[in-house]
Amino acid sequence: MVEVARRTLLAGAAALGGAAAGLAAPGTAAAAPAAPAAAASGRPPGQGPVTLGPGDPRYSSLTRRGSNGRFVGTPERVHVVSTTEQVVAAVQQAVRGGKRIAVRSGGHCFENFVDDPSVRVLIDTSPMREVRYDAARRAFAVEPGALLGEVYRALFLGWGVSIPAGATAEVGVGGHVLGGGYGTLSRRYGLSVDHLYAVEVVVVDRSGTARSVVATRDPKDPHHDLWWAHTGGGGGNFGIVTRYWFRDPAAEGDDPARLLPKAPGALLSFSATWDWKNLDERAFTRLARNHGTWHEHDSAPDSRYADLFSVLMLTTRNTGEIMLVGQLDATAPGAERRMRAYVDAVGRGVGAEPVVRHQVRPWLEAVAAVQESAPTPYKVKSGYLRKRYTDRQIAEAYRHLTDAVPEGVTGALWLVSYGGKVNAVAPDATAVAQRDSILKVICMTGWEGTDEAGAKHLAWVRGFYRDVYADTGGVPVPGEVSDGSFINYPDRDLADPNLNTSGVPWHTLYYKDNYPRLQKIKARWDPRDEFRHALSIRPPR
Repeated sequence: MVEVARRTLLAGAAALGGAAAGLAAPGTAAAAPAAPAAAASGRPPGQGPVTLGPGDPRYSSLTRRGSNGRFVGTPERVHVVSTTEQVVAAVQQAVRGGKRIAVRSGGHCFENFVDDPSVRVLIDTSPMREVRYDAARRAFAVEPGALLGEVYRALFLGWGVSIPAGATAEVGVGGHVLGGGYGTLSRRYGLSVDHLYAVEVVVVDRSGTARSVVATRDPKDPHHDLWWAHTGGGGGNFGIVTRYWFRDPAAEGDDPARLLPKAPGALLSFSATWDWKNLDERAFTRLARNHGTWHEHDSAPDSRYADLFSVLMLTTRNTGEIMLVGQLDATAPGAERRMRAYVDAVGRGVGAEPVVRHQVRPWLEAVAAVQESAPTPYKVKSGYLRKRYTDRQIAEAYRHLTDAVPEGVTGALWLVSYGGKVNAVAPDATAVAQRDSILKVICMTGWEGTDEAGAKHLAWVRGFYRDVYADTGGVPVPGEVSDGSFINYPDRDLADPNLNTSGVPWHTLYYKDNYPRLQKIKARWDPRDEFRHALSIRPPR
């Protein structure tokens, strides 16, 4: 039972590019590192576009590679593209035919934005995997189909640098960056978009003409607003990204090894595991309080623990254990001592001793192991925390993880380290408005088998989320404790008035005061609303 529970729960977790799915607990096997060829040399020379339909034997592989097995698309055509020019041609053909468009890179969208039945044309950018240094722009060019593990490998082996991005190596760059991009280096260096210099986007003008545009962070750039929209505005809103350029805004000179943050040489990975049999409500409450309070005190931009990334995985009792996993820069002074002090602080007064393991691993071994998972059904709901959960919220979490778990249901509440240098940026400098949070909240469930099993899991995770946020209409309304939701973990429930009774619209939960500006940019760059989905930015009325 425990092994089945683990498998169904962690299947959905594998898609969490900004969370901890890629943090293998010390003592567990890690996947072999991905071969560096694709990242180092880019796409195979001379590869042309491939267009296919339902009768082609490749169709099923391309339409079923989305990580969330709840959704499978049925487009009329799939365009497998390798260049910006091919993307322009595919978009133009779809627009002329009046066909709804969607784009896929890594395939990790949590909702059916790509696999909606109304999508008739799917543009697959997975062959676009080049990572290179662009001397003309003094920035690193990355194509949207590159997986995070491939990007980390190419940047590190070539120049010893990295970008702060997700912990799951098999997530594609394409959609990950558009929602902000966070991960194991974010407390130390900020978000991916804080290092975004430029973006190339295929857009459609009012006449229906498709073209590519390069927009930069230079305020004098006439396309600057399009750049800003791609610093957290989410995917599927303005066009199709065909290339990103990254450079630290404070970097000077033209030495590429100095234009992005240095990657650590090694990481100290750790885990602390508490057996559910040793935890009652008092112990659980103390554990959750300690973890939240620690992050309230140690999440400033100048924190001595800026190199820490951790996740407290509060799983349903039927999984057998609760785990705290994380990592620190192993080359920093006192890394093991600081790790033990952190674990001790989280576990203080709980009354049950955790099993603690740790190991030091080279950077690439820790972050670049790509092991793509088979699609499986799951549901994820998210939030930001400015302060720890209240005691009432912790009590609700305990109830839903223990006595309120239906037979056969597994799930978890993850509390993920955040803050640090993320919070050194103004909320309007990028489209990411949440710039004073300390934790990310991920409430999830995954399942195997029948629709009946899925219905039970969905009801459980929705009830969990609703009751934790009961004081604010069942959703994390920005306020003293919460600060809305994360657009890269989209949740259509937030737009359902039966599940969001707060009176606060879904777009405020995601974008806060930045939404009106995003609407204006939408009106300028996608006036025909060619790029849309259930939670896409709406043009102003």
